[in-house]
Parts: sequence; C-alpha cells; structure tokens
Amino acid sequence: MLQKKIIFTTLVSLALTLSVSVSASADLDDSLPFLWPLPAQFTSGNDTVSVDPALSLSVSGNGGHSTIVREAFDRYRKIIFKHSFNGFSVFRGIRSGFDIGKLNIVVHSESEELQLGVDESYSLLVAKNDGRSIIGEATIEANTVYGALRGLETFSQLCSFDYGTKSVQIYKAPWYIQDKPRFAFRGLLLDTSRHYFPVNTIKQIIESMSYAKLNVFHWHIIDEESFPLEVPTYPNLWKGAYTKWERYTVEDAYEIVNFAKMRGINVMAEVDVPGHAESWGAGYPDLWPSATCREPLDVAKNFTFDVISGILSDMRKIFPFELFHLGGDEVHTDCWDSTPHVKQWLRNHNMSAKEAYQYFVLRAQEIAISKNWTPVNWFVLNYANAISIFKEETFNAFAENLNPKTVVHNWLGSGVCPKAVAKGFKCIYSNQGFWYLDHLDVPWDRLYTAEPLEGINDSTKQELVLGGEVCMWGETADTSNVQQTIWPRTAAAAERLWSRRESISSGNINITALPRLHYFRCLLHRRGIQAAPVTNFYARRPPVGPGSCYEQ
Repeated sequence: MLQKKIIFTTLVSLALTLSVSVSASADLDDSLPFLWPLPAQFTSGNDTVSVDPALSLSVSGNGGHSTIVREAFDRYRKIIFKHSFNGFSVFRGIRSGFDIGKLNIVVHSESEELQLGVDESYSLLVAKNDGRSIIGEATIEANTVYGALRGLETFSQLCSFDYGTKSVQIYKAPWYIQDKPRFAFRGLLLDTSRHYFPVNTIKQIIESMSYAKLNVFHWHIIDEESFPLEVPTYPNLWKGAYTKWERYTVEDAYEIVNFAKMRGINVMAEVDVPGHAESWGAGYPDLWPSATCREPLDVAKNFTFDVISGILSDMRKIFPFELFHLGGDEVHTDCWDSTPHVKQWLRNHNMSAKEAYQYFVLRAQEIAISKNWTPVNWFVLNYANAISIFKEETFNAFAENLNPKTVVHNWLGSGVCPKAVAKGFKCIYSNQGFWYLDHLDVPWDRLYTAEPLEGINDSTKQELVLGGEVCMWGETADTSNVQQTIWPRTAAAAERLWSRRESISSGNINITALPRLHYFRCLLHRRGIQAAPVTNFYARRPPVGPGSCYEQ
C-alpha cells in the first residue's frame, strides 16, 4: 500500500549481502536436514530407502477415508514421481524390490472443520524392512486431516529422485518425525485491488503456500483503486473494477475457498473501511460524502452501513473462516469536516471527525460480530506523521472501546503486539520493516530473524499472539512477477512461524538455514513455482550469471 509504506532511504550495506557466502561446490551438507520448515523433533539414520513408483495408499482411523486425504495423496504422488509415467518408471525393469511400497495414513478425527487453531500435528515414520521387522513402509499419523496434509508435505520433501538409479530414494533413514506448528496463524496477504490476479494465479499461490506449511490466505480483495468482487445484494459495487474482465464472481470466490481448504488453508477476506474505499462509489456514488470527498465512506448516512452489512452478509456465505479483516487504517478525516451534511451530522452528534472515525470502526465491528465473525483491524504505533487515531498517545483510550474480541493486526512498529496483549487483545504480527514483500531491499535473513514475540516475555501474554503474516501489496506486482516477489523470502518467515524458536535462533543461520533455503527454492522450481534467487540484493531480480540453483 503506497500510502501505508514508510520509504526506507537507508539501504542495507552491500556487505550484508556479500557476507552471505555459499561454497563453490554444489554438493549439499549431509549433516543438515533438507526439510523446510524445520520439524519440531526428528531423528534420522544412515540408510537409503527406495520408494516404489507404484506407491499405494492405506488409510485408517475415523478420518482416514477423507477426500481431502486421498486427493492430497494423489497430488503428492505426482510431485514425488514426476520422472515416472503414470506412476511407473519407464525403466522400471532395471530395479525391483523397492523398500517402500505403501504409505499408511492414520487420521483419528473424522472432522474436516478448518478453523484457527485446528490440530496440524503429525508423526512420520520411514523405516527400512530389515527382515526382522514388518516395518517396511512409511506411516503418517495425525489427529486431523490437516495434520495429515502437513505430514504428506514433509514426506514429499524426504523423497529425492536419484538420476543414477532412476528411482526415488529417501536418504538418512530411518526417519522419525514428531511435528507441530509453533503458531496457529501463518499467513500470506495478497492484494487483488492494485492489480487483478486471475483465479488460476491465486490458486497457484495458495498451492505454493502449502509447500511451506502456511495456513491463512489473507485476501485483500478490495481497496480504493478497484472493487473486483461480485456482491449480489449490491450488484453495482463491482462497477468499481478496472474493467469488466477483471472481476471475481461469487463462484470464483467459492472455488478459491474450497481449493484452499483442500490444502489446509483458511481464507481470511478483508473489506477495508472506512478509508481505502473510493472504488465503492463507482457503483453507488451516495457512499461518497461528496464529489470531491470520495473517502472515507460517508459516516453520516445509514446507507453506508446498510451496504457494509449487505457485503458482509453475502461474504459470510462464502468465507467460513472465523476471522474477518475490516482494515480501519489510514483514515484521513479532513474532508468530513469540510462536507456540509457530514459537518452538520458531527455537530448533531457532538462528535469530532476523529471520534466519528472511532464510531465508524466500532459500528463496522458490530456488524461483523453480528455475522458471527471475529473482527481484525490494522493498528499502528509510533508513526509520527499518522493521522490515524491509532497513535501511541491515543491507543490506550481507543483500545478501551474496542470489542474485546478484536484481533489487533500490527503492521508498523514493533511495539503494537506487546501493548495489545498487555490489554488482553489477540495480535497478528506483520511488522512492515521485515514482512512487507514489496520492500524489495529487505533480505531473507531479516525476514528469518524477525520475531513475533519480541518484547513479550510473559508466557500467558505470548499465547495471545496468534502468529503472523507476510504481505504482498500489489502496486508493483502482478501475474508477471508475483511469485518471484513472494518466494523464496516468504519461506524464511514461514519457518519462523512453524518451527521451534530455540531450534532456528541458535547458531549461524548462514550455515544452519541458508543451504536449506537454497534447497527449498530449488524444490519450488521443480514444482513449477517461479522463486527468485535467495541472496540477490533486491528481491525478485533474476540471476546475475550462470550457476547452480543451489548457490543463488
């Protein structure tokens, strides 16, 4: 968001980038587990295990027969055996007697409900049959289908195609992994207002999120530039789209939500009010205070809140996730004071424009809560030039009036989450200094070391931090370059949100993390994701010369 961003004029020293050196050899360090994100607990051995390209699935448990599990197995089977034809190696006759011929998946719960905090834990065992044990298979055990999905991703990363034997092998077996996420909310924001993204592009992004075990797709659908979503109750709203070809139908939105669910990813929609809403007036000009005051939305008219209620009612039929983002940031209320009917309304209600802003935010929250949603709002701290009332000197007073269900979304400054949780609010971390992907001069290691719990030492308060998300604001990104902007830096934040803090915060990350991130970037390439080089000074830049994928 161009208004939202602080321009960083002091560039990181070139030495910061050059200090990240990689061996000239493309050989990988066998002492590292080439898994991303790093599992919570794992042990490995020294065996090499071969995997049959005709790998079969055996399911058990109350949830074992879920379509989500079966379709995921089919997807991963194609990924693992992409060098095979219809699941069978063209040269299968050169080898027989594979060690792993079956993948057992045990899912204990039959529930497929996907909400914040769903159990994503799993265990994974891969062992070689030594003639004395019946174990010659791989087993994933999970309490829910979504834990099984995370286990399948890990299993797929263990599988590696050997070009010498033309077979899929798992090195360093036996593997025993017990894994679970550190945070319940691990998100990626995509802005589809500044540039339109076709449905297939959105689905590709969601697919790529699952590879890094992210689980919330924050869909920033609408903003001041365009209103691309169909709203049946107010059908003229999407006249605010750039063109008639750059729109999302209700059916498109359903398709995206269902596609995401099959990958264990929630879709959190956002309708940013009362600012960032000029596009609404293209279809309903009465939402503008005047022809020269096109945002914030008109606080003086009940029609404004009728439209918001209609939008949220229609969207509630599409988006089952319990969180709904109401924006609320960067509201410049000056033109309210200069618009005669709004000025009169303020006088009649004995309100200042800033008090009316608070009134608007709280009323929008009430509407969302009435639809059985938990409201999320952007909050700012220590932004000296902000006109927003969410400044430090007024944060406390405003917080007293917020609905206690409010989730505080920290986008600027490191002090918001500590203050929010101190008052009992839940918080999502997205400090723009590190996790705004359109800031192309922020290197991978700064995303990797950014800590959502910074400044929060009380364990009971730490539990109020739901997690965090990286934000792909769309002013300078469209389908031509969005994946290169998202990846691989998003993977750095993904490991911070999934893996144990003590495991990824010790040692030299250029040794413990960087080679694994290079490997994950190349894994993304093999899966068709256009991930940019890891260590270029500016993100999404192409390679500067020839070289191995594992060194760029």
